[in-house]
Amino acid sequence: MNRPATRHRLLSAVLAAAVAAVLATVAVPPPAEAHDNGMARTPPMGWNTWNTFGCNINETLIRQTADAIVGTGMRERGYQYVVVDDCWFNPNRDPAGNLQGDPNRFPSGMKALGDYLHGKGLKFGIYQVPVDRTCAQYFGAYPGATGSRGHEVQDARQFAAWGVDYLKYDWCSPEGSIDEQVATFARMRDALAATGRPIVYSINPNSIHAKTGPLRDWGDVANLWRTTEDITNAWDTGQSNGYPMGIQNIVNVNVPLAGYAQPGGFNDPDMMEIGRSGLTDTEQRSHFALWAIMAAPLIAGNDIRGSSAATLAILNNADLIAVDQDPLGLQAIQVAGDGTRRVLAKRLADGDVAVALFNQGNAATTVSTTAAAIGKTGSSFTLRDLWTGASSTTTGAISATVPAHGTAVFRVSGGGTTEPPPTFRLRGEASGRCLDVDHASSANGTPMLIWDCHSGTNQRFTRNGETLQVLGKCLEAPPGAAPGARARVWDCNGQANQRWTLNSDGAIANAQNGLCLDVNGGATTNGTAVIVWTCHGGANQRWSRLAATIGPPLTDLAPRHTPSPPFPPAPRGGSRDAAHAP
Repeated sequence: MNRPATRHRLLSAVLAAAVAAVLATVAVPPPAEAHDNGMARTPPMGWNTWNTFGCNINETLIRQTADAIVGTGMRERGYQYVVVDDCWFNPNRDPAGNLQGDPNRFPSGMKALGDYLHGKGLKFGIYQVPVDRTCAQYFGAYPGATGSRGHEVQDARQFAAWGVDYLKYDWCSPEGSIDEQVATFARMRDALAATGRPIVYSINPNSIHAKTGPLRDWGDVANLWRTTEDITNAWDTGQSNGYPMGIQNIVNVNVPLAGYAQPGGFNDPDMMEIGRSGLTDTEQRSHFALWAIMAAPLIAGNDIRGSSAATLAILNNADLIAVDQDPLGLQAIQVAGDGTRRVLAKRLADGDVAVALFNQGNAATTVSTTAAAIGKTGSSFTLRDLWTGASSTTTGAISATVPAHGTAVFRVSGGGTTEPPPTFRLRGEASGRCLDVDHASSANGTPMLIWDCHSGTNQRFTRNGETLQVLGKCLEAPPGAAPGARARVWDCNGQANQRWTLNSDGAIANAQNGLCLDVNGGATTNGTAVIVWTCHGGANQRWSRLAATIGPPLTDLAPRHTPSPPFPPAPRGGSRDAAHAP
């Protein structure tokens, strides 16, 4: 959630210590099974109080907003969760330790509010934290310390008794390593499951904390997980993942995480800013189109009661909502990009492909791709413009002149659809760097190391059965490898030393010897060797899969006078050689 203005100054003092804590190695719990509570088979849609109202909430506002969601047609489009964010509670628990609604803000009580929402055909969402204080309490904007720490089972039962359908669970503390966060979030996951009530579980590990959201696949813990710091109603704040985040900044973080999305679990780039000041109409349309193609929860954050016709035209765009809500549950992958122009493609359940032509630049430009590049086969296709509804035909070219900060979106039908291979990069949790074939060499025996993540082919892995293939070779531990042996690439031969298990905790274990891929010595610098070592669950043995850019870069779109390639080249200088000799 967005915090008071004092938040930025306070965070600078606490995050330095938090970063170190996050990367600390602690005992890792056994790998959890994927979280499957039957909920969020498609990304949830609804509205949240915080972006517009912050702590200034009461039951009249919530009821009026529910009425407006129904009256504006948003409910029929799929917006159903009405989420009451921070500051809804009495600052004190009752004598039995139960949470209570604030008697002045919610005099009818929280169950009565839930009943009202259910009577409107809507669902009831509520906010809580796994630590002692909510974010508003942490910053002194609201009294008390009513977090769920030590009350998880009691609070889950209370939520179920009130008829809650959606829990937003916000970390709100600089303390805790990522492993401690996983264990703490899992306690509420299990407590909710024990109630027997279906409740969507949405977590945010990033609030007042080092940004752990993009460092792992949280699908074993929750239905939704925030990937970035809090959003604000601006296009670009210059942040990579700090407070506050603009629309473009969030897209930069969220796009590479596409491989995590699936029915029941989605990356959450935060609540929407459509209908609030600060963004142009073009930027608001881009915001919605990008959230839709990224399979993001569509949680409105404006004052629905006063929505303009233009705002409702964006929020109620049925074609884009259909892309977001497609039952395959896939997030778009980036198929091309040059730093200004990006092409995102999302395969849909009926064989169509949604494609977004996104212009991050400050001037209008042409963005182009082809049907083949987005996974379509054939010679004739129909393009449906998801903003205008107009249809056209093409033999393969897909192109549009896109305004600054704009996004053209098409649904491409006809021909066949090829399922892209599961291509990804492997990013080390401790270092934030990617598994890399040294100097992009495909020679047998080329060793593995970590290096800054880029889009080169020497970091692009494909899962084929139990093998991990890169540059036409297989990742292997040398035959008979003992702990400390250097991981390398070799011609694929199907032997056990080339077979790997990708565990749910992020470890990658070799079938020949049970050893795990390990960044040597826990170092984090470029060029550090990657070896196999006895599995211990440390951060230097945990890897996250990031979507790898596939298809050709936009070289045909790059300005003719630009001497540099559109993507960073994979090969690097020879001065590295001695630093990581096997």
